[in-house]
Amino acid sequence: MNPRFSIGDWVRKRWRAAPKSSKIEKQGDTVPEFAQLNTWSVQDWKDGVQIDQCEGREALSVETLNHTYDITVMDPRTAEVMVRGGQYFPEWTAAHLSGASSGGAVLKLHGIYVGLRMEFRVGGKPILTSPVRGISVLEARKSG
Repeated sequence: MNPRFSIGDWVRKRWRAAPKSSKIEKQGDTVPEFAQLNTWSVQDWKDGVQIDQCEGREALSVETLNHTYDITVMDPRTAEVMVRGGQYFPEWTAAHLSGASSGGAVLKLHGIYVGLRMEFRVGGKPILTSPVRGISVLEARKSG
């Protein structure tokens, strides 16, 4: 089985289709719909994967706008993963998957979701990817 989530209508349906009146304006600044906490709380969160619901050694392939990342879940409870791909992970690297974000302050803890960026922590430093375009759940990797 190879479930695949793609960006398709997801962005249009969730972020761009928001009514104009739902934007918050403060001192002339407009806060986009996707950056509002109430928008995140009503999402169905079906277009992605929660690392804490994966099996140990489960393998994922995640395509972002700029790169493809191979991810192996090492400890689902703590979201510890091995990741390879992109400019920051040319070789397999131990990392913590903090979650999915729009690049702002709101984070979907331990999640990878189409349209949002993956946020990793390596050596205490955050690494943010470009937005996710697709996720493939692969077979568990064998240890050894």
